[in-house]
Formats: sequence, C-alpha cells, structure tokens
Amino acid sequence: DLTENPLTTLPDSSFLGFTHLQHLAVPLPLECPGGSSAWEEVTTRGSSRLCQGQRNPCNGSGELAWPCPENAACAPDGPGLVQCLCNSPFHGYKCLREGTFPVLLFCGILGAVTLALSLLLWGTQRRKAKAP
Repeated sequence: DLTENPLTTLPDSSFLGFTHLQHLAVPLPLECPGGSSAWEEVTTRGSSRLCQGQRNPCNGSGELAWPCPENAACAPDGPGLVQCLCNSPFHGYKCLREGTFPVLLFCGILGAVTLALSLLLWGTQRRKAKAP
C-alpha cells in the first residue's frame, strides 16, 4: 500500500523483479506500474488506485508478443517488464553464441601473457637490484 506516500512519479524500474506482486495500492494521481494494460483489474477507491492481478507481458494474446531474439525465451520481470533468457546452449549478446565459454583457452592465454611479462620485467629490472 503506497497510498500515503507523497510520490509524484514511479520510475519504470521500481518494481523490477516483482513477478509475484498481485495487489498494489498507489495514490490516485499515479498510474499502476507498467500501465493499466499490465494488470487484470484497475479500480479506484477513495484516494487510491488499486492494481490487481499482474498480467504476463510475454503472453501474446490480443497483442504482439515481446520481441526476444531467436534463441531466447521471454520471461516476466515485474509489472509490464520482461527479460529474455537464452536457451541452452546459447549465451552472450542476443543469445548468438553457441556452446560454453572457452575457459581453458582464456586461462592459457592469460597465463602465457603473464609469464612473458614477468620474465621480461625480471630480466630488464634485475640489473637495477643491488647485490648484498
């Protein structure tokens, strides 16, 4: 119940992740988060607006479904908000990369570069070290 709060606007990301939110009362001057289309029923009672029954924005009944990339599935992420989750084994930007992250290749290159730089610095800086 947010009716007694002196809110002027609600940022779009305020209810990000609130996928199980089913009842919300906001001050009358404010719209329901995600707009009226994100809720099953929007009623006004006294000085508050009651938003009930969050709709699934991924369900394309009556409206266009949310445009997720080809290798991804739409998932609700709050009132009027969605997220696109990559199907296995895809990952990365717009789920375009297939397979897993090349951990062995990454660690091998990182280790080789670190070793090469360490040997270079040891060889060039060794002459500056004073012998006991």
